[in-house]
Amino acid sequence: MRVGVSWLREHVDLPADLSAQQLEDALVGLGLEVESIVDLAGTVAGPLVVGEVRDIEELTGFKKPIRFCRVDVGTANGTGEPQEIVCGATNFAPGDRVVVILPGGVLPGGFAIGARRTYGRTSNGMICSARELGLGDDHSGILVLAPEVAAAPGDDARPVVGLDDVVVEVEITPDRGYAMSVRGIARELAQALGVPWRDPAAVDAPGATATPAYPVEVRDTVGCDRFAARVVRGIDPTAPSPAWLVRRLTTAGVRSISLAVDITNYLMLELGQPMHAFDLDRVNGPLVVRRAVAGEKLTTLDGMARALDAEDMVICDDTGPISLAAVMGGETSEVVPGTRTVLFEAAHWDPVMVSRTARRHKLFSEAAKRWERGVDPALPLVAIDRAVRLLTEHAGGEIGAEVLDLDHVAPPAPILIDAAEPARRIGVPYPPQRVVELLRGVGCTVATGTTAGVASAGALATGPATATSAASAPDDAAAPLVVAPPSWRPDLTDPADLVEEVVRLDGYDAVPSVLPPAPAGRGLTATQRRRRSVARTLAEAGYVEVLSYPFVSPQAADDLGLSADDPRRRTVRLANPLADTDPLLRTTLLPPLLTTLRRNVGRGQRDLALYEIGVVFHPRAGADAPPAMGVDRRPSEAEFAAADAAVPHQPWHVAAVLAGDVEPGGWWGAGRTASWADAVEAGRMVLAAAGVPTDRVEVRAGEHLPWHPGRCAELLVDGSVVGHAGELHPTVVTALELPRRTCAMELDLDALPDAPVTPAPRISGFPPALIDVAVVVDTTTPAEQVRRALVEGAGELLESVRLFDVYAGEQLGAGRKSLAYKLAFRAADRTLTVEEAVAARDAAVAEAASRLGATLRGS
Repeated sequence: MRVGVSWLREHVDLPADLSAQQLEDALVGLGLEVESIVDLAGTVAGPLVVGEVRDIEELTGFKKPIRFCRVDVGTANGTGEPQEIVCGATNFAPGDRVVVILPGGVLPGGFAIGARRTYGRTSNGMICSARELGLGDDHSGILVLAPEVAAAPGDDARPVVGLDDVVVEVEITPDRGYAMSVRGIARELAQALGVPWRDPAAVDAPGATATPAYPVEVRDTVGCDRFAARVVRGIDPTAPSPAWLVRRLTTAGVRSISLAVDITNYLMLELGQPMHAFDLDRVNGPLVVRRAVAGEKLTTLDGMARALDAEDMVICDDTGPISLAAVMGGETSEVVPGTRTVLFEAAHWDPVMVSRTARRHKLFSEAAKRWERGVDPALPLVAIDRAVRLLTEHAGGEIGAEVLDLDHVAPPAPILIDAAEPARRIGVPYPPQRVVELLRGVGCTVATGTTAGVASAGALATGPATATSAASAPDDAAAPLVVAPPSWRPDLTDPADLVEEVVRLDGYDAVPSVLPPAPAGRGLTATQRRRRSVARTLAEAGYVEVLSYPFVSPQAADDLGLSADDPRRRTVRLANPLADTDPLLRTTLLPPLLTTLRRNVGRGQRDLALYEIGVVFHPRAGADAPPAMGVDRRPSEAEFAAADAAVPHQPWHVAAVLAGDVEPGGWWGAGRTASWADAVEAGRMVLAAAGVPTDRVEVRAGEHLPWHPGRCAELLVDGSVVGHAGELHPTVVTALELPRRTCAMELDLDALPDAPVTPAPRISGFPPALIDVAVVVDTTTPAEQVRRALVEGAGELLESVRLFDVYAGEQLGAGRKSLAYKLAFRAADRTLTVEEAVAARDAAVAEAASRLGATLRGS
């Protein structure tokens, strides 16, 4: 919302010495985000004057129209002679007054103006458009001054075009639609600065007459609960918009079109009430306001033919839809240069309907932006009366005595709130009298006791200087307050909204920045420590952590090749997803993690090791949708329990993916490409970091999509599968466009048992006995099983065992492999003899032989 301070001053008594910083502080303190405050006088430097076009010479031989103009700028150029200027616009003629910037001037954006040779002539300056002056986006032609503007050639053009004003641009949040108007901002500033203001809507507008201004039928009073209209006949179709109105529209960033349309835009900016002007001579038969029939067509004012939806509201005549209600009018009934009879329409539309229609048609008009935020339903008659009077004042004509007003607006429901609630919620002492004062300043009607006898807030209640209430201030501080919100505040529906208004108007800066006392605790929980330990371990191993959105597409399960009965296909669907393409919550970390891997590969990264720790979501069997709960009270224990029962199970998982080389090659030798073994090792590292003892961990071959069936390992703890690791299936790699032999690991951290208390290690001062053992087993025998057999057979003297070589060849025979382990034996109280070490080794080999059929290599 862009508005000039001069316009605001018409309605609120701003201090004469109010600085830009003070104005910004006042607006920000009210919760309105200030985008910019610009003093227009400083945006154009140098001589900017009014000029009168004397004559125009059309230059030919160029690809576009070029005109050589002689413009009278008085004595501003120092000579009094007409200024010669080359211009490419064609919307002005001799005798028109225009805005000229002379050589030495600087336009917004640092565009310096000087005399230059162009198109075979010398151009001494520039004739300016509105956009070149920074007054708006209209660059279709030169800014031509209206005939009634009192300015002579050579006069300073800044006051004439509004460049002597200060423009404020405010970003309006979705809950404060009333602030998208001069009326709303003026009311807010009056409250913040404690000054009087004059409500432009505080007028006595004629009510409905027995005979309507035009026959209208509203078939859907939910989508349109109020519809007003009046007619003006016999206007002058050539009457221009007054200069002051065009200037204000231009400052607000709205293009001037025609007098009738400009009036509707002007009142939308001033009052916040969007309107529409119909050429009544182009309307065929009575008007009907209804929902569209799916498939109906309408060509809107932007020239687009639109297929309508059954949820859209339309205004129709005998020919069909002529306006997409609350969003944009239609071509067949728009005001045209020859229009002599105008039907002004001001209505009140359902914000939800408007919001969905605007998004469905991608048509975010200024009217739609206001409707979806909420418009005062008490404004239609006021806006209609202002519109017909402005039109006849500047274009003549006769105002029809008939007034149409189909009013089905329901009064806002009163809100019951404890006067001590703001103080309890915010932690600042707000006396009951102060609470009542602030709520009345918003425009609310405040009383005590029951809702009976509480008058509905007046639609035209004014600011703090004149606000009144049907009830006096409450004398009993303990009595609850019954608050009826004003018609322009549809966002006030619950006690929490009123609390927010109290703290907002009293001042956010009055709320102290005090940290709550931290209760005594024990630091991080065991679960938090485990997650941090796992993250640190993977990072130290060279993995890079990523954080992904937990949203996935329905295609994700197919890309992973999951079977139809795979439990990971049972997902939770979001009711309002951020993107329609990703409406599901993930049941595995792999889809978003692999997407991140693919994105980085596509950007030139070849060697990648990524990991993520996060929650996955599993729907509870038989869970219903959570019950709807308001904010007016604390939910009951039963409501809490019902809501908890609907919440999906959310275990923490850790996943890692690898692609490319884990060891780079170079002059020192060949590198090594990531393989399934690296993914398995990542799983081992996670389990070790989580505090799971190695003797409780088992790794064995498995089959689990999306992993390759021959290169997939199951990770077990105490016999239960807690995750999988290995190389991804080739079809999955192809579907996701991943590098060949991409590997992955995923573990369920919540499935891991609590870490046992680890005793301090006993360090022996005696030397170890190191013995290498190579055993031959079947190629299908996991190395982990061999290691376990060696450990159990060696007994207490075995300090460590490590696999250091794997060999398969013709010497061993088909289906056989050799596993070489380095065994370290040590005693805590003595140096082992050779015989003791050999005996322990033989026992280890014997256990492997009896359990797995292993034989010593070479024996």
